[in-house]
Amino acid sequence: MIRGRVWKYGDNVNTDVIFPGKYTYTVTDPAEIASHALEDLDPTFARGVQPGDVVIGGRNWGCGSSREQGATCLKYAGVGAVIARSFARIFYRNAVNNGLPALTCAAAVDALQHGDAIEIDLDAHVIHSAVGDFEFPPLSPSVHGIVAAGGLIPYLKTHLAATGEAR
Repeated sequence: MIRGRVWKYGDNVNTDVIFPGKYTYTVTDPAEIASHALEDLDPTFARGVQPGDVVIGGRNWGCGSSREQGATCLKYAGVGAVIARSFARIFYRNAVNNGLPALTCAAAVDALQHGDAIEIDLDAHVIHSAVGDFEFPPLSPSVHGIVAAGGLIPYLKTHLAATGEAR
Protein backbone atom coordinates (compact mmCIF):
# COMPACT_ATOMS: atom_id res chain seq x y z
CA MET A 1 0.00 0.00 0.00
CA ILE A 2 1.30 3.44 -0.94
CA ARG A 3 0.16 6.27 1.34
CA GLY A 4 0.90 9.93 0.95
CA ARG A 5 -0.13 13.38 -0.16
CA VAL A 6 -0.72 14.62 -3.68
CA TRP A 7 1.65 16.96 -5.49
CA LYS A 8 -0.27 18.02 -8.60
CA TYR A 9 1.14 19.44 -11.84
CA GLY A 10 -0.01 19.88 -15.43
CA ASP A 11 0.46 18.61 -18.97
CA ASN A 12 3.72 18.08 -20.87
CA VAL A 13 6.03 18.28 -17.87
CA ASN A 14 9.31 17.25 -19.45
CA THR A 15 12.33 15.50 -18.02
CA ASP A 16 14.35 18.75 -17.91
CA VAL A 17 11.69 20.20 -15.62
CA ILE A 18 11.53 17.05 -13.50
CA PHE A 19 15.33 16.97 -13.16
CA PRO A 20 17.19 19.97 -14.63
CA GLY A 21 19.53 18.88 -17.41
CA LYS A 22 22.30 21.15 -16.11
CA TYR A 23 22.94 18.58 -13.34
CA THR A 24 23.03 15.50 -15.59
CA TYR A 25 26.78 14.98 -15.56
CA THR A 26 27.72 16.64 -12.29
CA VAL A 27 25.29 15.23 -9.71
CA THR A 28 25.47 11.52 -8.92
CA ASP A 29 24.76 11.22 -5.19
CA PRO A 30 21.17 9.99 -4.61
CA ALA A 31 20.43 12.58 -1.92
CA GLU A 32 21.69 15.41 -4.11
CA ILE A 33 19.75 14.08 -7.11
CA ALA A 34 16.60 14.08 -4.97
CA SER A 35 17.29 17.63 -3.81
CA HIS A 36 16.88 18.90 -7.39
CA ALA A 37 13.59 17.12 -8.14
CA LEU A 38 11.13 19.50 -9.81
CA GLU A 39 13.14 22.54 -8.66
CA ASP A 40 12.32 24.63 -11.74
CA LEU A 41 8.60 23.81 -11.58
CA ASP A 42 8.04 23.78 -7.82
CA PRO A 43 10.92 24.99 -5.62
CA THR A 44 9.08 23.70 -2.52
CA PHE A 45 8.86 20.09 -3.74
CA ALA A 46 12.27 18.70 -2.75
CA ARG A 47 12.06 20.22 0.73
CA GLY A 48 8.44 19.24 1.32
CA VAL A 49 7.98 15.82 -0.25
CA GLN A 50 7.57 12.96 2.21
CA PRO A 51 8.10 9.22 1.63
CA GLY A 52 5.01 7.80 -0.07
CA ASP A 53 3.81 11.11 -1.50
CA VAL A 54 2.38 10.88 -5.01
CA VAL A 55 2.99 13.11 -8.01
CA ILE A 56 0.01 13.69 -10.28
CA GLY A 57 0.55 14.99 -13.78
CA GLY A 58 -1.57 15.58 -16.83
CA ARG A 59 -0.94 14.43 -20.37
CA ASN A 60 2.46 13.31 -21.64
CA TRP A 61 4.19 13.33 -18.24
CA GLY A 62 7.95 12.92 -18.65
CA CYS A 63 8.25 13.93 -22.30
CA GLY A 64 11.57 15.16 -23.65
CA SER A 65 14.96 13.65 -23.04
CA SER A 66 15.51 9.95 -22.52
CA ARG A 67 17.67 10.60 -19.44
CA GLU A 68 16.64 8.38 -16.57
CA GLN A 69 17.20 11.07 -13.92
CA GLY A 70 13.60 12.27 -14.33
CA ALA A 71 12.31 9.06 -12.77
CA THR A 72 15.36 8.50 -10.58
CA CYS A 73 15.11 11.84 -8.77
CA LEU A 74 11.46 11.21 -7.90
CA LYS A 75 12.28 7.74 -6.58
CA TYR A 76 15.21 9.07 -4.52
CA ALA A 77 12.96 11.84 -3.17
CA GLY A 78 10.65 9.16 -1.75
CA VAL A 79 7.78 9.51 -4.23
CA GLY A 80 5.59 6.41 -3.96
CA ALA A 81 3.99 6.65 -7.41
CA VAL A 82 3.26 8.95 -10.32
CA ILE A 83 -0.29 9.14 -11.65
CA ALA A 84 -0.99 10.85 -14.98
CA ARG A 85 -3.41 10.97 -17.88
CA SER A 86 -0.58 9.62 -20.04
CA PHE A 87 3.17 9.13 -19.92
CA ALA A 88 5.92 9.63 -22.42
CA ARG A 89 7.06 6.12 -23.30
CA ILE A 90 10.68 6.54 -22.16
CA PHE A 91 9.67 8.07 -18.80
CA TYR A 92 7.30 5.17 -18.19
CA ARG A 93 10.09 2.65 -18.88
CA ASN A 94 12.55 4.56 -16.69
CA ALA A 95 9.99 4.69 -13.87
CA VAL A 96 9.44 0.92 -14.06
CA ASN A 97 13.20 0.30 -14.16
CA ASN A 98 13.47 2.35 -10.95
CA GLY A 99 10.59 0.50 -9.28
CA LEU A 100 8.44 3.64 -9.35
CA PRO A 101 4.80 2.87 -10.20
CA ALA A 102 3.57 4.97 -13.15
CA LEU A 103 -0.22 4.72 -13.22
CA THR A 104 -2.70 6.10 -15.73
CA CYS A 105 -5.99 7.27 -14.24
CA ALA A 106 -7.70 10.29 -15.80
CA ALA A 107 -10.51 10.29 -13.21
CA ALA A 108 -8.01 10.61 -10.35
CA VAL A 109 -6.10 13.34 -12.21
CA ASP A 110 -9.36 15.29 -12.58
CA ALA A 111 -10.63 14.79 -9.03
CA LEU A 112 -7.58 14.93 -6.79
CA GLN A 113 -6.05 18.20 -5.66
CA HIS A 114 -2.66 19.25 -4.36
CA GLY A 115 -2.32 18.15 -0.73
CA ASP A 116 -5.07 15.51 -0.77
CA ALA A 117 -4.30 12.34 1.18
CA ILE A 118 -4.45 9.14 -0.88
CA GLU A 119 -3.76 5.43 -0.67
CA ILE A 120 -2.86 3.31 -3.65
CA ASP A 121 -3.42 -0.44 -3.65
CA LEU A 122 -1.38 -1.81 -6.56
CA ASP A 123 -2.77 -5.32 -6.12
CA ALA A 124 -6.42 -4.21 -6.24
CA HIS A 125 -5.55 -1.44 -8.76
CA VAL A 126 -7.48 1.24 -6.89
CA ILE A 127 -6.70 4.69 -5.54
CA HIS A 128 -8.54 5.58 -2.31
CA SER A 129 -9.15 9.21 -1.31
CA ALA A 130 -11.65 11.35 0.57
CA VAL A 131 -13.21 12.41 -2.76
CA GLY A 132 -13.68 8.84 -3.98
CA ASP A 133 -12.08 5.64 -5.16
CA PHE A 134 -10.54 5.42 -8.61
CA GLU A 135 -9.66 2.26 -10.49
CA PHE A 136 -6.65 2.18 -12.76
CA PRO A 137 -5.54 -0.48 -15.24
CA PRO A 138 -3.64 -3.25 -13.47
CA LEU A 139 0.09 -3.44 -13.98
CA SER A 140 1.18 -6.34 -16.15
CA PRO A 141 2.61 -9.26 -14.16
CA SER A 142 6.16 -8.43 -15.29
CA VAL A 143 5.86 -4.72 -14.45
CA HIS A 144 4.22 -5.55 -11.11
CA GLY A 145 7.12 -7.91 -10.33
CA ILE A 146 9.73 -5.28 -11.20
CA VAL A 147 7.99 -2.61 -9.12
CA ALA A 148 7.55 -5.01 -6.18
CA ALA A 149 11.25 -5.89 -6.32
CA GLY A 150 12.22 -2.21 -6.17
CA GLY A 151 13.36 -1.94 -9.77
CA LEU A 152 14.72 -3.89 -12.70
CA ILE A 153 18.17 -4.63 -11.27
CA PRO A 154 16.89 -6.08 -7.96
CA TYR A 155 14.24 -8.00 -9.92
CA LEU A 156 16.83 -9.54 -12.24
CA LYS A 157 19.20 -10.38 -9.38
CA THR A 158 16.40 -12.18 -7.52
CA HIS A 159 15.08 -13.90 -10.65
CA LEU A 160 18.50 -15.02 -11.85
CA ALA A 161 19.48 -16.28 -8.38
CA ALA A 162 16.21 -18.21 -8.11
CA THR A 163 16.71 -19.89 -11.48
CA GLY A 164 20.41 -20.56 -10.96
CA GLU A 165 21.35 -18.31 -13.85
CA ALA A 166 23.26 -15.75 -11.76
CA ARG A 167 26.97 -15.63 -12.47
